[in-house]
Amino acid sequence: MDIQENIVNKVAASGLITFNLEDYLDKGERVLYDIKDNLFHGLMLREKDFREFVKEHNWQQYEGKNVAITCSADAIVPTWAYMLLANKMKPYANEIVFGDLDLLDTILFSKALAKVNLEDYASQRVVVKGCANPQIPVSAYVEITALLTPVVKSIMYGEPCSTVPIYKRKD
Repeated sequence: MDIQENIVNKVAASGLITFNLEDYLDKGERVLYDIKDNLFHGLMLREKDFREFVKEHNWQQYEGKNVAITCSADAIVPTWAYMLLANKMKPYANEIVFGDLDLLDTILFSKALAKVNLEDYASQRVVVKGCANPQIPVSAYVEITALLTPVVKSIMYGEPCSTVPIYKRKD
């Protein structure tokens, strides 16, 4: 008896396009610069001391890094101090934001996703790959959904073999 079985890859035949947010993950190192270390008695910033620090600090250590500037202390920090830090880091750092590392990731993804050619996904059934990388913030999933919704036929979340429906255009 001759049994012949044809194995059919239903996922490949489904016409689904996978959108992998990992492809847009900035691989650069993330650094949190906390200005609290520059405060006088942990309370306020003294201009003369801070300007001396800025003059002597090794800014090259931020070469190619993504930097979030913040102050974790409840202190009086003038806006110009953050501006001065950004000015000194800019020749070296890849990206500089005011906020925490989560905000930095949100901004990095936002900039990367702004470069997506949405026409590549026009009228397509798209699966936004999920669950794989904890480095991808929820904000990136929200943003790509907002970008794709006006152009795609449908959006699903997960893996092509097991998806959660998110959106389906009514034609």
